[in-house]
Amino acid sequence: MAPKEVLDLKICIIGAGMGGLATALALAKQGFRNINVYESASNLGFVGAGIQLAPNMARILDRLGVWADIEKEAVDLKDTSIRQGATNAELGHVDLLYIRSTYDYPHMVGHRASLAGSIHDGCKREKDVKFFMSTSAGEVKSWGPRPSFEAIPREGEPYSVECDVLLAADGVKSVVRDQLLRLKNIDAKIIDTGQAAYRIMLKREDMQNDPELLELIDKESVTRWIGEKRHIIAYPVSSKNIYNLSTVQPDRNFAAAPSSTYTTQGSKPQMMEVFGDFCPMVKRMLDLVPDGEVCEWKLRVHEPLPFWVYEQTALVGDACHPTLPHLAQGAAQAIEDGAVLAIALAKLPEVTPEAINKALRVYEKVRMERAYTLVNLAAASGRAMHLGEGAAKEERDRQFAALKEGKGPVPDKWADADVQKMIYGQDVMKITEQDFDKIYASL
Repeated sequence: MAPKEVLDLKICIIGAGMGGLATALALAKQGFRNINVYESASNLGFVGAGIQLAPNMARILDRLGVWADIEKEAVDLKDTSIRQGATNAELGHVDLLYIRSTYDYPHMVGHRASLAGSIHDGCKREKDVKFFMSTSAGEVKSWGPRPSFEAIPREGEPYSVECDVLLAADGVKSVVRDQLLRLKNIDAKIIDTGQAAYRIMLKREDMQNDPELLELIDKESVTRWIGEKRHIIAYPVSSKNIYNLSTVQPDRNFAAAPSSTYTTQGSKPQMMEVFGDFCPMVKRMLDLVPDGEVCEWKLRVHEPLPFWVYEQTALVGDACHPTLPHLAQGAAQAIEDGAVLAIALAKLPEVTPEAINKALRVYEKVRMERAYTLVNLAAASGRAMHLGEGAAKEERDRQFAALKEGKGPVPDKWADADVQKMIYGQDVMKITEQDFDKIYASL
């Protein structure tokens, strides 16, 4: 256990998304007594679509005491099928049953609201986590030794907040990151991927009169239909009462929009047109989406940052490593950040600004290379899924065919055993515990 004065540090977290909530809960579990979370939304009425719950995420959430609630209504995946969008012919099939025995946790899928809600419930059970809702962060007035920022409540006057440690988990549009990069004169611009995504949730009752669709929602399986520059990934969530579909396609609606715009009301006819050459079963599924309920997300990332830590301030989650969804690791990597930060700060040998900065840099050292490796791998996997006719597609499909003989790599990287070993087999909490002293001493 850390010295008493370490646990009395005032820690402020900006943002109550996955990264912010996991960080707050992990700090509370380490015994910190003064954890303050500032969130611009008026409440955490979680919405959103399905989310993949990988073993590296489950391991951390189990240690934080919230995995059991999430697991109850999640679906335990048994396999994944990669199919040609136009014909529904199976290109590749990967058995996922071995994951639980190999990594002690299964690869499950669930509802984003269940994941975030359970972590939030865990935070609410901790008396030392305080939430300041309807309060956004404005100007960072000091990065250290006592960081301070302007808190802007929706009602009332702005006020200044001072703390010992400032953690910015304020997402891909992070106001703290932008200020920090301007301060250091670094241009890590937002990268427009040229891609957008539809997120769709179909209810069981919508599908029950179609035997083919009912078979999909009843299977504990992830299905991916791929075509040139487009794909759809789908799986059941919420105890198989909802079928979640996420698509990726060329961006046609955001190109002229301001850079701050990330979502828009989508057009059902346009969605049907985008996937118009996909097989009849896929088109029947898309046609079940009610008019007016098509929502489209713009997919953006930003260039890798040269640092995540400045003085006694650190960036967390999408504020420093947003990723494309093709590895299903966005939330998992933000949760890894929170777990590592809590351990690094709890192992502080003394309470000085210099020591805090070094502990935050231990977090950066443990996390940065891993996070950016997975960002790059996700982008590469997406490119492989979206190939048009040509030699590269022929080679990809040859690799898929070899899978049926149990040979070779999986072009859909999240289903590849070697990639899974790299992601699921690395216990970042254990690494931080074991290597903290050595890394701290080297800084």
